[in-house]
Amino acid sequence: MSFFSRNIGTLDRAVRIGTGVLLIALAAMESIGVWGYLGVIPLVTGVFGNCPAYSLLGIRTCAPRTR
Repeated sequence: MSFFSRNIGTLDRAVRIGTGVLLIALAAMESIGVWGYLGVIPLVTGVFGNCPAYSLLGIRTCAPRTR
């Protein structure tokens, strides 16, 4: 299994993207401070469908590929 292969399922991706956008928006409105810009991490992992931490731990939330 490649380190950069997709390992995040559809629901996981949607939650990550939503959380990332929400955190960034709150940080931009100065509601939660600059720590909210850490929302870039779940946003990027959700958009690309790959989580490096999941790869290291051997976790996959997406359905296995059929050939």
